Amino acid sequence: MALTKLERRDRIRKRIRKVISGTPASPRLSVFRSNTEIYAQIIDDASGNTLATASSKDKDFASAKGNKSELSKLVGKAIADKAKAKGIETIMFDRGGYLYHGRVKALAEGAREGGLKF
Repeated sequence: MALTKLERRDRIRKRIRKVISGTPASPRLSVFRSNTEIYAQIIDDASGNTLATASSKDKDFASAKGNKSELSKLVGKAIADKAKAKGIETIMFDRGGYLYHGRVKALAEGAREGGLKF
């Protein structure tokens, strides 16, 4: 039988996580995309701590205008600013089983524009 979208995404996500792991030197930028919002976390997997978070539900973006891709780019810039404040410059990008396209790509480009290297 064919896999559902969630089962397919979960398999891809597990395959990615076998290879990508956040370290104190280069933590993992994890992305979650819902139908209406997008969330990003910077995670140190060695200690199991979340170092920084940003999402489109933050108060900073309540007045932001534009479509979901433009909002995703702003979230990417916000997570980059928070990472820079904590002294993080290089990260591992974990797309979370989503295709590197659309809102996920916009978030990554926003993070790169904010100064993160991956």
